[in-house]
Amino acid sequence: MPTACRDAVLQWIGDRYGAEPEYLWRKYPTYAVFRRQNNRKWFAALMEVSRKQLGLEGAEMVDILDLKCDPRLIGTLRESPGFLPAYHMNKANWITVLLDGSVTMEDLMPLLDLSYDLANGGRRRGPAPQS
Repeated sequence: MPTACRDAVLQWIGDRYGAEPEYLWRKYPTYAVFRRQNNRKWFAALMEVSRKQLGLEGAEMVDILDLKCDPRLIGTLRESPGFLPAYHMNKANWITVLLDGSVTMEDLMPLLDLSYDLANGGRRRGPAPQS
């Protein structure tokens, strides 16, 4: 996985939402969660897992981003390259995005906005998304 993808996601989340990564698990030092500031609910989880754990071919490690998602979009997204059933999250309300370059930042940004809003009950509050 290109480190540039992970770095771009970290930078974009920090700039757009003012959210800093929280590294909660000593056993998994590369796993980070991002929370809304107003209610502390997670809107994204960044992890490094093996492709095999995701049901993909190969054993190499890949960065993934779990996002809250509208259940009506999940099925359609999962038909596209780079989208998988949520890893270690509720598969009805979360989706996993591969950060291996198969999903562009342009496609990822609206999903991050959606996840951020869904973590607030679907209401936009806090830092206004920038254009």
